[in-house]
Amino acid sequence: MAELEEMRASIDNIDAALVHILAERFKCTKRVGRLKAEHDLPPADPQREARQIARLRSLAVDADLDPAFAEKFLNFIISEVIRHHEAFRG
Repeated sequence: MAELEEMRASIDNIDAALVHILAERFKCTKRVGRLKAEHDLPPADPQREARQIARLRSLAVDADLDPAFAEKFLNFIISEVIRHHEAFRG
């Protein structure tokens, strides 16, 4: 039981770190959204998104994480980022 509690505490710490990392990521992407709006660029960038997905899939393989899961996770984040970018446009 002590090992179980130890592992759960580690999971809780990792979850907290993930939330903080995502918050930092969204601060950056919100700035990108403002810049895109200022320069009349489209909210989505399919070429960049494809590169990011390929990059994340490769990182996932190296980290022994299911690359399909990593892609789903990034697609979820990208859809939220695009939603934010669209909001900056009006």
